Amino acid sequence: MKNNLLLLALLLTLGLGAQNQKTERPNIILVMVDDLGYGDLGSYGQKVIQTPHLDQMALEGLRFTQFYAGSPVCAPSRSVLMTGLHTGHTTVRGNTGIGGVRGLGGAKGRIPLKADDLTLAQILKQQGYHTAMTGKWGLGEPNTTGLPNDHGFDDWFGFLNQRRAHHHYTDYLWRNRERVDIPHSKKHDPAYYSHNLFTGFALDYLAKRKKDGKPFFLYVPYLLPHAEYEIPEIHPDYVNEDWTYDEKVHASMVRLIDSDMGKIRKKLEALGMTENTLILFTSDNGAALRWEGRFDSSGPLKGRKRDVYEGGIRTPLLAVMPGTVPQGKVSEFVGYFPDIFPTLAEMAGAKAPKGLDGIPFTSILEGKDLKPIKRSLYWEFHEQGGKQAVRLGKWKGVRLEIDKKGFHSDLELYDLEADSSETHNLATTHLKMVKRILKIMKKEHRLSTSFPYPHEKTKLNTN
Repeated sequence: MKNNLLLLALLLTLGLGAQNQKTERPNIILVMVDDLGYGDLGSYGQKVIQTPHLDQMALEGLRFTQFYAGSPVCAPSRSVLMTGLHTGHTTVRGNTGIGGVRGLGGAKGRIPLKADDLTLAQILKQQGYHTAMTGKWGLGEPNTTGLPNDHGFDDWFGFLNQRRAHHHYTDYLWRNRERVDIPHSKKHDPAYYSHNLFTGFALDYLAKRKKDGKPFFLYVPYLLPHAEYEIPEIHPDYVNEDWTYDEKVHASMVRLIDSDMGKIRKKLEALGMTENTLILFTSDNGAALRWEGRFDSSGPLKGRKRDVYEGGIRTPLLAVMPGTVPQGKVSEFVGYFPDIFPTLAEMAGAKAPKGLDGIPFTSILEGKDLKPIKRSLYWEFHEQGGKQAVRLGKWKGVRLEIDKKGFHSDLELYDLEADSSETHNLATTHLKMVKRILKIMKKEHRLSTSFPYPHEKTKLNTN
């Protein structure tokens, strides 16, 4: 009898322990690099540039093959990621718009987040998370409503302005609300290469969080492999290659990202924080250059950065968290940046606010099936003549030349299951699907005073 009671007590203890472990809120590290193409990593088909640490992450975690960025260009993609609203609804829909402020990089029309824009960082902070960011913000200039500290970040270090972030050696950065000047003598010191400074911040931050034991959210929007093509040294593996200088730098930049992801994971292991830390790794848009015949950075996909074709918006997404995220699996879940907000909110024990454009894919990260949901994914773009795109199941609709032709019905239609490279336009043979996608484009686009299409400006003037 005594032994049975002891056994029962042991089982109850183990059961409670397992329950506590399951409900413990994970630490979250979200790494988003800049202009990394769908085909730039070994786990996504790269044959020339070695990415052993990220490939190992894919082997130990989950690799998504049909995940999309928020936009084919920098600032709006970041706005979508932070707000959970797609580019038909989010505040920042382009790098420059109507109104706004003159940015630190000189360009006019920098539109900041609004004071009442709710971000992922704010939701996590409300849940008791310590929140930090290091890298490129791009959603607010000094003395605007779009500063990181006003949108949920307890601590941050990096660039406010995306154009200044084109230069990886810089004369100043920002630490919270203070400008941090970098001595001229240090401008080309490898220790002051901005990417290295950001990695240093991230590693120091992890050590601090270990001491206080508080759950944390660390957002690392790295600058690499975005031009300008500056790097402290060409990786030894590429020094003697018969390549252009920019090709060597691009490969070295990707290699440096990979190396530093290895450092971050090694730091977590040393601190004993691996099993309770979710790491997500992605890119803000497609490859800036396809590097065809050298790296083939867009892989088999059509287009590149600033295109709403697959090569401009489909991006790598890797997830790892031992004991929670399935190991060595591939997911064909069709998702995009708006889904990250509700997913991480749910994992932190919060209810995502109503009105977001994404859905949580927490169950996939936990190794369960996600019930099929009929929904569309939407993008709009306000450069290069104006563009829209919709993904609906296997179908992809693309509308171009909106600035010139308005919301016209000359749609391109592709079956991505049969034609992921978008080479066969099926619009003339699938008229019902064309009509469905045109209705979605109309429904999902909300008029913006900062980012109207040209034919909408008269509507603004009459309101």
